Amino acid sequence: MSKAKTLEELQKLINAAEKDGTIEARWETVAAVDPELVQQLTHSDFDSNSVDLAVVAEGTPASPGAASGILCLSTDAVLATDERGEKTILVCSETTPADEIGMRLAEGIITARGGVSSHAAVVARGWGIPAVVGVSSLEIGEEHVNFGDVKISEGEAVSLDGTSGEIFFGFNEVTISKEIPEVKKLLDWADEIRGERIGVLANADTEKDLITALMFGAEGVGLCRTEHMFLGNQLPLIQEFLNTQDGSSENILDALEATQRSDFVELFKVAGSLPVTVRLLDAPFHEFMDVSHPDSEHNPMLGTRGVRLALLRHELYRMQARSITKAVSDLVEEGGEPSVSIMIPLVVDRKELGIIRSWVEEEITETAKTYNLKNLPQIGTMIETPRAALSAAEIAKEADFFSFGTNDLTQMVFGFSRDDIEKEVMDKYLELGVLSHNPFKVLDEAAVAPLIAAATRAARISQPGIEVGVCGEHGGDPVSIALLVKAGVDYVSCSPFRIPVARLATAQALIAQDKN
Repeated sequence: MSKAKTLEELQKLINAAEKDGTIEARWETVAAVDPELVQQLTHSDFDSNSVDLAVVAEGTPASPGAASGILCLSTDAVLATDERGEKTILVCSETTPADEIGMRLAEGIITARGGVSSHAAVVARGWGIPAVVGVSSLEIGEEHVNFGDVKISEGEAVSLDGTSGEIFFGFNEVTISKEIPEVKKLLDWADEIRGERIGVLANADTEKDLITALMFGAEGVGLCRTEHMFLGNQLPLIQEFLNTQDGSSENILDALEATQRSDFVELFKVAGSLPVTVRLLDAPFHEFMDVSHPDSEHNPMLGTRGVRLALLRHELYRMQARSITKAVSDLVEEGGEPSVSIMIPLVVDRKELGIIRSWVEEEITETAKTYNLKNLPQIGTMIETPRAALSAAEIAKEADFFSFGTNDLTQMVFGFSRDDIEKEVMDKYLELGVLSHNPFKVLDEAAVAPLIAAATRAARISQPGIEVGVCGEHGGDPVSIALLVKAGVDYVSCSPFRIPVARLATAQALIAQDKN
């Protein structure tokens, strides 16, 4: 049966269900709406009376919505143009955490490299900024870009559609989405169906992100990526720490701890009593250090990151554990009831997790004694390596909870670079029918989804009742959500602007499951 794909069709369904007045009618309505419609109605689009601009290039649609503004080739150009009161589009080869100040101000983002799980794509979706990545025809000069044969100078207007992946030469008016009563009612009915069976949480790193996520109906934070906090004034500090190997790093850590504590207080305050899972630092070395750094790695995504960095520099995770615990204590003292968990990333072995966990527990316990804190954060881990998934039964003995990082898990199961494969190879795989979907957009049903299901079963046999969630971007994709619900996860977590789609898709997956 075809699903409602227009607002008019949605309105008819809502009216009919309200006239019927039964729970069954509400369930049927929720099942009968295409999640793509909800995405369209909750994102920006070009004005219906906008100019018909020529398409100059196409890339991977990485973050939905429309954007138009002045082409800027650097963060500095974005800042200068924004100060003049003009809208901007950031165009670059690829982005790093150092670019995030400019990314946050830009109306849209275009990159030559990367795929749907690249840095630019993940950050753009989290902030609701339209983005097109992996534009193979894009060549960047000093003061201009070429999209194939089309040359556009810095300072000229460019537009993009992050839903279709199209890029246009020129400026177009953009309409901002407004709350639609029928969409709100539909999602309320979807929440009734979900109840407490499957949670929908947000990937949110700041209080601003979380405020947006809560507005869209998030039930907490499934992933707070602390590496995104090491920006702006903190970026030179973390760079100095990584460059310092002796005792002189203590003062740097003190400064980082103070700013982290403050950031966590603001985030936890917005969350109230809703759950917040904080992932300790997990960024490839190259995202903080210049590629010309003497310690730069040939394959940084598989190099010194996550627990590997912690094993080399244990004081970093110890500092983060203290700052999280102190932030919890600050809010408890103010009468708050924060519900915070700590997640250790990129593990491959139970013993490895046990070592890191003991360090984190030590800092939590000592800090809690000082501040007379009774309810201590739980400690879990992110399952994002194939070995961790295959060793789930053993790893679960050291973890209070699991959260699957499906972006990295997909990358490692396939042996695909999540930053490079989509630029040229993926289209050929899809064209030849080797793959039916881009596995970074839709969870791989043949290998990755069964691996998640098997790891979930093994973990619950080893530790009955262990909570299992998903915090990769597949948690916002309807087809992937159906597979994850079938795998038995307790919640999905995705970017704030994908929360409405996740709420609907999760309810639809449960309806389909109940029918079977």
